[in-house]
Amino acid sequence: IGISIYERKNEEDEKMKFEVEKEVNHIVNFIRDYYQKNHLKGVVIGISGGKDSGVVAALFTKALGSENVVGFALPCHSHQEDSQDAKLVSDYYHFPLYQIDLTPAFDDIRKEVGKIQTIDEITTKNSDINLKPRLRMSALYYMAAFLSEIKGGTYLVAGTSNLCELYVGYFTKGGDNVHDISLLANYTVEEVIAIGEYLKVPAKVLYKTPNDGLSNQSDEEKLGVTYRDIASYIEDKNSVTDVVGEKIKKLHQNNQHKFHIPTCPREIEES
Repeated sequence: IGISIYERKNEEDEKMKFEVEKEVNHIVNFIRDYYQKNHLKGVVIGISGGKDSGVVAALFTKALGSENVVGFALPCHSHQEDSQDAKLVSDYYHFPLYQIDLTPAFDDIRKEVGKIQTIDEITTKNSDINLKPRLRMSALYYMAAFLSEIKGGTYLVAGTSNLCELYVGYFTKGGDNVHDISLLANYTVEEVIAIGEYLKVPAKVLYKTPNDGLSNQSDEEKLGVTYRDIASYIEDKNSVTDVVGEKIKKLHQNNQHKFHIPTCPREIEES
């Protein structure tokens, strides 16, 4: 799957539908207003080397200034290319990027689990994939608290998920769905790329085939549908084939448990 699936349409109605400059200004004002009202100082962002974190970093840098943005590359049995791409983003927007290698922590947890139950890569595949974003979020919150203390002001942890991912539940509970502020949750993948083009996110990052950096599969290979189809389905459920529509509907319905934590109500005593 290459860049072609993200090429934006050229029709006038598409341009009218998404006014990128207006949306960027809206997001930037949203950030500034929220930070001013809540007396906040900075933001911590996990920079994965992909488009979403790159666009979020660009938006926060524009809104708060690079001096109030801190990025973290958090490799965990990851490809070296991801850290290199993360540096492309931090170098372009002039904010500091630090690396915290989570591989030893990941390996230690697997080692301890192995003392309880014999494990192998097949039985722990899903556990392993989801442990990594949970470790990453723990590290980001640790650093946000640390920076808040030494900088004399509150640092938030930024979320980077887009609308397409969220609609089909493509995130890890207790991992990448945990954050303090979300900028892209109402924007499709194509809209995120349009914002990135406007803000000049490095092309290597912006048009990179999206993957979780965990499973050696692209997002779309794992999902079985394209992000463009998901965006089309959100706008009009009849705009995709029945087969694709059923896949998206199933993903959306089967992942509702990620959005709602059931709470047992108290039994009402009869008087």
